[in-house]
Amino acid sequence: MASHKESKCPEGSTSKHVINGAGAPQAQWGRAWKVDWFSLLSVIFLLLFAPFIVYYLIMSCDQYNCSLTTPAIDFFTGKTHLSNIWNRMPSLTWTAVSLYISWVLFQVVLYMLPDFVHKLIPRYRGGLQEGTVTPAGVILNYEVNGLQAWLITHALWFANAYHFHWFSPTIIFDNWIPLLLCANILGYTVSIFVFVKAYWFPTNAKDCKFTGNFFYDFMMGIEFNPRLGKWFDFKLFFNGRPGIVAWTLINLSYAAKQKELYGQITNSMILVNVLQGLYVLDFFWNEAWYLKTIDICHDHFGWYLGWGDCVWLPYTYTLQGLYLVYHPVQLSTGNAVGILLLGLVSYYIFRMTNHQKDLFRRTDGNCKIWGTKPKYVECSYMSADGTKYYSKLLISGFWGVARHFNYTGDLLGSLAYCLSCGFEHILPYFYIIHMTILLVHRCIRDEHRCSSKYGKDWKQYCDVVSYRLFPGVF
Repeated sequence: MASHKESKCPEGSTSKHVINGAGAPQAQWGRAWKVDWFSLLSVIFLLLFAPFIVYYLIMSCDQYNCSLTTPAIDFFTGKTHLSNIWNRMPSLTWTAVSLYISWVLFQVVLYMLPDFVHKLIPRYRGGLQEGTVTPAGVILNYEVNGLQAWLITHALWFANAYHFHWFSPTIIFDNWIPLLLCANILGYTVSIFVFVKAYWFPTNAKDCKFTGNFFYDFMMGIEFNPRLGKWFDFKLFFNGRPGIVAWTLINLSYAAKQKELYGQITNSMILVNVLQGLYVLDFFWNEAWYLKTIDICHDHFGWYLGWGDCVWLPYTYTLQGLYLVYHPVQLSTGNAVGILLLGLVSYYIFRMTNHQKDLFRRTDGNCKIWGTKPKYVECSYMSADGTKYYSKLLISGFWGVARHFNYTGDLLGSLAYCLSCGFEHILPYFYIIHMTILLVHRCIRDEHRCSSKYGKDWKQYCDVVSYRLFPGVF
């Protein structure tokens, strides 16, 4: 499903050279033009079962005290029926519908505002930013204002909690399942809309990919950058807002509920809020960098991102906080400090790995990484309009340790979130299981794309940097 802040190849800055003649070869990078049977089966499986997986996770907490096995055992032994589970589920309410519609519209308004935060905070890169070259040779501009939206949203949240009292801080938790229904409606509505839009009024027809397979095209998307007007970019909005802005608010609502139920907030809940809050804040601080990642530079926008960002991200990435509402865990001081250190070290690896690539790209290699001038592999690739581009693949610093060492930091951070919940139930560990599958798959998918894009230059790079994630292992 959709992920947050995923990096692509360790590329440096790009220059171009126009190839004369209409016979210039077509660009082949980007998602697949043809569908193999394994990919098609995977797509059908996710389309059929991903919504039920999310529902099962949330339902197990709401009805079975966060046990993943008990509802399945009760069903197969005849102790309960699907109708019983469904009938016990909270129904859709006007409170949830109005709350969700207001939330999404508020984020749309914030998304369309010009950014002023970059003028106030030194070293923050916001405002008008340029994206990377698409396979068709298009370069889009973006108004980067995610940090501004996050700050405004959270300022209003705390103003309400401590002064205005318009609504309870537990409002998200109290309406969590009805909000799940709303999120599914939006996810499917957006996915269907962009699918139809790709046929009838695409933003850029040359960046559309049709495989001829309905299921694959619907899930993986046809349009590369579907937009309404000049600035409303579906991919950037749904990848960054409203799901990721909500992530920290959801955790705060969980903490408020824990305080309401037990009279205190446990150190494990604080750890989850702090570590995941740091990750979210990092995302918005580096949103301009995010324009260079797989989600923006490679993925087309379909159900995978549309539904995934609306449902999968907010409902599965926050399972640790949800679990701690039902099972409050007070860690020993030693364990809490150890988990905090693991989370901070993993964040350092993640951030510094991406910083090294960003520094290398922005300076065209005229910088120092780990005290020395960086080494790189020179490479070239072609866009569909016959333009040849040159790029550099970094092989110094963390990028010389493994080809996706930022993913390594991501996985270690995911483990820290899960360890905060103790070992009584497996449910909070769904996140690390999911992230491992996701990032390993992304490694393979990204390297297939890079191989198609760079050809023999990519093989040369892999010969120098032999491992993907963990040196000596994988």
